[in-house]
Amino acid sequence: MTELEDALDRYRRLRDGFVWNVPEDFNFARDVVDRFAADPDRPATLYRDAAGGETRITYAQMSDAIHRCAGLYEALGLAPGERVIVILPRIPEWQIATVGALAAGLVAIPTSMAVLGPSDIAHRVRHSGAAVVVATPGVAAHIDALRIELPSLRHFLLVEEEGAARPGWTGFRTALAQATPTPGRPTRASDPALVFYTSGTTGRPKAVLHNHCYTYTGTRQASIWHGIRPHDRFWPTTGWAKAAFGPWSVGAEMVIVDRAFDTAEQIALIEALEPDVFCAPPTQYRLLVKHGIAGLRVPRLRECVAAGEPLNPEVIRAWKAETGITIRDGYGQSEAGLLIANLAGMPERPGSMGLPLPGYHVAIIDAEGHELDPGETGDIAVRYPAPGLFLRYWQDEEATARTRRGDWYLTGDRGWRDRDGYFWFVGRSDDVIISGSHRIGPFEVESLLVEHPAVMEAAAVAQPDEMLGQSIRAFVVLRPGYAACDALVTELRRRFDTDADRHKMPASFHFVETLPKTATGKIRRAELRTAAE
Repeated sequence: MTELEDALDRYRRLRDGFVWNVPEDFNFARDVVDRFAADPDRPATLYRDAAGGETRITYAQMSDAIHRCAGLYEALGLAPGERVIVILPRIPEWQIATVGALAAGLVAIPTSMAVLGPSDIAHRVRHSGAAVVVATPGVAAHIDALRIELPSLRHFLLVEEEGAARPGWTGFRTALAQATPTPGRPTRASDPALVFYTSGTTGRPKAVLHNHCYTYTGTRQASIWHGIRPHDRFWPTTGWAKAAFGPWSVGAEMVIVDRAFDTAEQIALIEALEPDVFCAPPTQYRLLVKHGIAGLRVPRLRECVAAGEPLNPEVIRAWKAETGITIRDGYGQSEAGLLIANLAGMPERPGSMGLPLPGYHVAIIDAEGHELDPGETGDIAVRYPAPGLFLRYWQDEEATARTRRGDWYLTGDRGWRDRDGYFWFVGRSDDVIISGSHRIGPFEVESLLVEHPAVMEAAAVAQPDEMLGQSIRAFVVLRPGYAACDALVTELRRRFDTDADRHKMPASFHFVETLPKTATGKIRRAELRTAAE
């Protein structure tokens, strides 16, 4: 038996024997944070602020702050199920305010990862009917200008800078210090707990409603995908679920850095912060590799993972050549958490999405809901019921219904699986390009383009074509030192000069300085499609 066959045999036995044991009652604050707080010195968070200062917070300190926060919410008279919208940068208060809401039996709406303008804020508050907002001074100014349009808001908590105050707002840090800790309210695993607003790559963000069971499933993401061990230090550069529910579920320390992404600075921080496990979106890995990581010193680093969009195999190869570590790709959604991944301890298959997590029946299905054979492209779907899948889209029954096909949840993505069970991504259903008789995933085109040394990033979208129905338009960001010219376009076209790839060749190229992206690094192809039409 080969190494791969042995590993796949172990995976299939784990998958086939897995049984969920979800407790009837569950609350992340009490059942996870408080449990690790029994060790008074166990580190929970390493916070690096915008000025470069570092603060260490233990589970015991975090537990105290979370239960003070629950006491603050209860003292405001908030009833179970009311919504708290948290609009904060990457600071410890967004952990405290969000998990404190869970402890108090409220529904938390963490929006810390999004770059929100006034209209984005107004939409989220109005749509959710939030009763409380926790925000920074910059966001508070927007909310004050919109108060008449936000009648559901009754309480305004400001994460104030030292000595600062704002009329009509209560200082969150001051109130937290004065609050009486409370055990919070009992919650069932099936009770509503969180609303995530999606990245909105194809339109208005949807509000994804999860129950407390979603936070219970975080331990599996942390252990069998991230490969996090107790007492590890984990640095996720984006993502709320990865920034608390996963690493804290296994008793690890997580890193928060309150700085915008900068390639050179991030390389220095990986060395300085010494994470055992590092997680970043594919865009950041691409930029790090293109910048150059030769000589990167990471003696503690053991695992690297990526999520958000597929990661190009050439980036995986380049990263491993310098660090000795393979970046393991994973696939999940706001609606479903992690579903498929190149799992810790399994042989990697670079470029693939990986294998379904034990506990989830993931398949490729056709329009009638039938499972397709290996090699056939179809819709990536998950069989209901399954812990961690969202309850529904908040106040949008039609959108919820569109995600169902019989007893399947439709992810909205297209893909195929090989004979070993590894899944391969084709593209969002809306992004797939139908050119003549070919269905082409944008990732297939983009992967060939970014292999060229001149290309920093690329995105492929459909454009109208009289003969083919659709053809491909490529948007390309060049590396410094390269300029757009006819000779470069000719070189890029040569990337597709094989029988297998000729139908993927872009009909036109458009060179741009940047690509539009969501806050989590996903390319907004809907905007590029509009530009191409």
